[in-house]
Amino acid sequence: MNTVGSIDFMGMTIEIIDSVNDYANLMESIFDFDVIRALFSTEFTFCFDAMNAVAGPYANEIFINRLRAPATSIIHSTPKEDFGGLHPEPNHRNAPEIFSMMFDGDNVDFAACSDGDGDRSIVLGKKTFVSPSDSLALLTANARLIKKYKDGILGVARSLPTSKAVDLVAKKLNIKCYETPTGWKFFGNLIDNQLITFCGEESAGAGSSHIREKDGIWAVLMWLNIIAVTKQNVPQLINKHWKEFGRHYYSRHDYEGIEKSKAIYIFRIIEEKLSTLRGFVFEGERVSSAEIFTYQDPVDKSTSENQGIVIEMERSSRIVIRLSGTGTEGATIRIYFEKYATPGEGLNQDTQTVLSNLIKIADEITQIKNILGKDFRKVIS
Repeated sequence: MNTVGSIDFMGMTIEIIDSVNDYANLMESIFDFDVIRALFSTEFTFCFDAMNAVAGPYANEIFINRLRAPATSIIHSTPKEDFGGLHPEPNHRNAPEIFSMMFDGDNVDFAACSDGDGDRSIVLGKKTFVSPSDSLALLTANARLIKKYKDGILGVARSLPTSKAVDLVAKKLNIKCYETPTGWKFFGNLIDNQLITFCGEESAGAGSSHIREKDGIWAVLMWLNIIAVTKQNVPQLINKHWKEFGRHYYSRHDYEGIEKSKAIYIFRIIEEKLSTLRGFVFEGERVSSAEIFTYQDPVDKSTSENQGIVIEMERSSRIVIRLSGTGTEGATIRIYFEKYATPGEGLNQDTQTVLSNLIKIADEITQIKNILGKDFRKVIS
């Protein structure tokens, strides 16, 4: 049925709603559509890749119909059962068109793409990839520029593997910052009990209390509203943020398709070493703590154990190691690297170079290459 309204079916009343219109109205209540429309009326250029997934109709209604961006601004906007042969995961491998226009061309100011169910997105500026961790931090720092959040936000939460960039923002704003395990249910508890307004994870999901989920288009609209108000582009906003708060150099390395027994063996080796790691010096880095992350939920008081291994260094660096996907097709080990540079240090260096010592440390502690016999590593960000 394509008509909005109510029908009777076998004694049940079924209401047909226009979810696109309802969602667009919600976004218009949060953001200043007038100021974003004014941005689109200038020479500002924009591209959104809906990846042949569910976000397409919403993007057309919001960006084209309501904000009056050029119709050509939305690509792959028709949802398809097979996603048009694409893999709707927002990253450089699966969204080559927008990455090419942002890094090889010079004619688009802002680009973004969303995933299969529209709840995650990545943001790009000219020659600039915005890491999801930095995005959460910057959106939190600029929340008061948004109509809905002009009086401030209650708090913020991030998953354990997400960088600590938002922690510094929360400290300045004098709001609580929660560190949770990976999994949106933990954010949901905090949102439902009005402990946080914003939350995010390193895998490109961010959201707020407007819904109990992550929301890719909401995050894109946050960026557009901030750009419109400040009249600064993405590189300018990111560099301004780093100059104020410093930069958390960050990367995730995935080892996929590992035999389950070997993945478990690697984790046992790491766990056996934890008690002896504190105080050790590797590649010029001294380990200050090494432990298995356990989360105590502040709402229901439940305890979530074995949520990842965290190795902290004395100079504001850390390594997080997680095991996931222990199914029939093998396991995945994810290793996250983070190193903090103060505002007075170099803020525009190559990420993998800055993190090279931490990567060597992880190789030494996990012995992952020796055990697997080859390098399964995929650098995600």
